[in-house]
Amino acid sequence: MFSPYYAWDRKQDPYDHCAVNVVLYGERESRFAMTERRKSALSRDAHSIAIGPSSLAWDGTELTIRLDERCAPIPRAIRGTVRVQPNGITREPFTLDAPGEHRWWPMAPSSRVAVSLDEPSIAWSGTGYFDTNDGDRPLAESFSQWNWCRADLSDGAAVLYDVERRDGSGQNLSLRFGRDGSRREIRPPLAASLPPTRLWHIPRPTRSDDGRAAVVRTFEDTPFYARSLLSSTLAGEEVRPVHESLVLDRFTNPLVRLMLPFRMPRP
Repeated sequence: MFSPYYAWDRKQDPYDHCAVNVVLYGERESRFAMTERRKSALSRDAHSIAIGPSSLAWDGTELTIRLDERCAPIPRAIRGTVRVQPNGITREPFTLDAPGEHRWWPMAPSSRVAVSLDEPSIAWSGTGYFDTNDGDRPLAESFSQWNWCRADLSDGAAVLYDVERRDGSGQNLSLRFGRDGSRREIRPPLAASLPPTRLWHIPRPTRSDDGRAAVVRTFEDTPFYARSLLSSTLAGEEVRPVHESLVLDRFTNPLVRLMLPFRMPRP
């Protein structure tokens, strides 16, 4: 959905604009890979998909992600395996717009994740999240901006999604799920203000039980998108949500799209 090549392609064949996006954040080093590939590099069936040298396969209980990517603009490798084991699957997707043209499915809000990488040589395990988005129109035609966050809870996870639509309306989804994917009640959190990102001044609105939150670390500060680690309270628990903000007016700026190929090469 962020492909400048797709935006410039008159045919706009989605199968001709595929990528596996891998991002690592470390204390001393981070790596980002998002190489866009043509449909000749794509193969898929009911249980797996391969894009270039990387692939994802689902065996009914575990998603195995095999990575073989190269970063840009500094060419460093990311190779290894990520295994995602959902504790439970949620029942259905949510629509984000009135006509139902954009759908979001927090499919596995509480999962076990094991990472084993050969390059760089690191491994760890913990909890994670898996969702899907799909739509029938470009995002920028339907939305002006949105923000999202997800946090571990003692018995599952909380997920918040706020969208601002082009027609001036908005939608807030405040969701809580048990480990088995069942939906639980949650008290609607209060709006909480955060400082914008330092470089590109991306707004970072969020919500919390008491209307207070803090930025622990900024992972991404780009012209149209920010990803951060927060400290807040949700469902009565102190949590560390991962938070994302997207400003689509910035994304559609022609200058921003001209910048994207430096981080999104297309062989």
